[in-house]
Amino acid sequence: MPVVLVEKQTPQITVLTLNRPERRNALTIELMTELTAAIESAGTDPKQRILILRGAGKAFCTGLDLEEAVKVDPQITAENVARTLLALAETRLVTIAMVHGAAVAGGAGLMSACDFAIAAERTRFGYPEVRRGLVASLVMTFLRRQLRERDLRELLLASELISAERAREIGLVNRVIPADELEKEAQKIAAAVLQGAPGAISNSKRLMEELCSTSVREDVDLALRHHLEARESAEAKEGIAAFNEKRPPNWLS
Repeated sequence: MPVVLVEKQTPQITVLTLNRPERRNALTIELMTELTAAIESAGTDPKQRILILRGAGKAFCTGLDLEEAVKVDPQITAENVARTLLALAETRLVTIAMVHGAAVAGGAGLMSACDFAIAAERTRFGYPEVRRGLVASLVMTFLRRQLRERDLRELLLASELISAERAREIGLVNRVIPADELEKEAQKIAAAVLQGAPGAISNSKRLMEELCSTSVREDVDLALRHHLEARESAEAKEGIAAFNEKRPPNWLS
């Protein structure tokens, strides 16, 4: 069974579904590789204009699979995360994240790399990286473009989960709607985007990127260095071990 399901819903719309529901769609190298390939493949089809990203099961995505992370070279994992985020951020397609249940850490990063984010009521969001001895550096690339600094500091330093309504209030998501209306809302946004001229939409996306003082690729390269520095630290080893062993971390060890 593929860990990313690809559905060409119409000649113009592709739906990608993260398909590890038993692990709440936690990010593995396999999943990120399949997701990146699917995004790039959809982008090569000249008829395709919209990419909808969603998760199977009870949650959108709970971030990096920390069980796999302790077994794999941190550089390989980090580079795969960076590649996946860049694929979403740089595609010419208009991307819509349909989020339900939970979007945490790297999962919230996938959402933040999309053009639109719509959330089901009662979805929870969070960036708990510092509680694992990590730095949310790659995700920060997108958050710093989207949030006020005070809200960014609160999310990353206090690292507490927030509600969907709070996420909408600070600009982390566009809309919050009942879970059973999520699909309908995504199609509504897609239909609105499709009223625009394809070239004008692509040029608008490109100009928004060029107007930033640094490109998202430059930011991701810088963030990757910070991510690896933290990932290879003693704190990260203790934080990840504590998470996998379901115990509080001992930061004094």
